[in-house]
Amino acid sequence: MNTDPRENHIDYVEFPAPSAQAFAAVKRFYQEVFGWSFQDWGEEYSDTRDSGPTIGISAAAAHRPAGTLIFLFTVDLEAARERVIKAGGTIAREIVSFPGGRRFEYMDPAGNRLGVWSDK
Repeated sequence: MNTDPRENHIDYVEFPAPSAQAFAAVKRFYQEVFGWSFQDWGEEYSDTRDSGPTIGISAAAAHRPAGTLIFLFTVDLEAARERVIKAGGTIAREIVSFPGGRRFEYMDPAGNRLGVWSDK
């Protein structure tokens, strides 16, 4: 039985930053407006743990989303992927690894793009 309280909940939101200047500006904005602190993961990615759901900001051209991207958490990433497909969703980006876990992105039947991630 899964007892992780994050299971099947919105757990992570990722904002795109189209340039290094925008990356710095959006971090500064959220620090000044809401007092969030950021952990840098290289020069093109940062996230925060004091914003409710974690907020990530990506300036990495190869990985940054086209728009704000919501992620749900799951313990079993492969099982979640199969449920998405079985329910009529389509996989927009296959499972990839990143520091801290793995993730995939999908499109729901209405065309909304979301992601699912796991720390396993």
